[in-house]
Amino acid sequence: MDELDEIRAKKLAELQSYGEAQALKKSAKPVHLTDATFDSETALRGVALVDLWAAWCGPCLRIAPVIEQLAADYAGRVRVYKLNIDENPVIPGRFGVQSIPTLMIFKDGTLVDGIIGVVPRQEIERALQRWT
Repeated sequence: MDELDEIRAKKLAELQSYGEAQALKKSAKPVHLTDATFDSETALRGVALVDLWAAWCGPCLRIAPVIEQLAADYAGRVRVYKLNIDENPVIPGRFGVQSIPTLMIFKDGTLVDGIIGVVPRQEIERALQRWT
């Protein structure tokens, strides 16, 4: 009976862990950065994807659902952020951003990759997989 209890406890823990992961995945959304929060967020350990965008930018609006889905699908593995360049001009100026959407990938606080323009989801995922 003791062995059966151990098996049940292990399975229950696995199911709870799976349920928590699924809930996190469903609720994961990109975090909105500002000039003030950019450095502290992108300096964290691990991989971060930052989408630089503007409300008037048609291509930015086209890629937005992909960014939302990536935030959900990569929850717990990649932190996904959005930075509105109209409201936060310091960061785009610091990085010399001239076109949007611009996606920047940071690993352990260092800019390691970037993508400019609307690209297929697979291209973004290939870039992320190089760093995760």
